[in-house]
Amino acid sequence: MAKKGNDVEEGKPFAFLGVFLTIVGFLIVFLTKKENKYAMFYAKQGLVLFIAWVAVWVVGWVLVFIPILGWLVMSVAYILLLVLWIIGWVYALSGEEKEIPLIGKYAKMFKI
Repeated sequence: MAKKGNDVEEGKPFAFLGVFLTIVGFLIVFLTKKENKYAMFYAKQGLVLFIAWVAVWVVGWVLVFIPILGWLVMSVAYILLLVLWIIGWVYALSGEEKEIPLIGKYAKMFKI
């Protein structure tokens, strides 16, 4: 049990970086703390968050040609992603493995 607690305390800063810096944070955690389960859990969450940002960006380029509706949808999507990003920060610093709502379940798909 002490080992797991030590992993969490040692992994918190890296877990935060994994979510905060998304793809760069994932690479940092992957290259430095791959064996820390807690840090890798949140690094994968950050990777999924980055993929979601890219998907929203691509969809945004299509919807930008629909004047008011496109801008409205993209504004809501970016605000939602910002909120999920902040939730990820809080979860990473909490000491518990909690999935980011809506998108966190997809992190399990990465078998790294």
